[in-house]
Amino acid sequence: MAKMSNVFREAVAIAGTGQGAWISLHDDDPGTTGANEISGGSPAYTREQTTWTGGASDGSVSGSEVQIDVPGGTYTHIGCWTAQTGGTFLWGTAINSVTFPGQGILKVTPTVQVPQGS
Repeated sequence: MAKMSNVFREAVAIAGTGQGAWISLHDDDPGTTGANEISGGSPAYTREQTTWTGGASDGSVSGSEVQIDVPGGTYTHIGCWTAQTGGTFLWGTAINSVTFPGQGILKVTPTVQVPQGS
């Protein structure tokens, strides 16, 4: 893997987050397809939009906090899509596992980090 400068890593992170901003919640690894996205609840689960902000020049871009309505269950991953419904799945990552015994709101701040390389 190529070594990258922080400036280039930041540019890659900004370009990547420019592809989509709809954050999804998953009860298992979404893989490369967005599998295991949750559904249900009242109010019903929907993907929530984040606003990406770069600027640290360290290869990371953070999004604004999103609040996701969830039915009871255990949640382990978030994902990012190009649209609120349908769309193209872009990426997924693990979060600290959290369990809701009933309906609730999960707050999450998504972050994309481009690794340095080796």
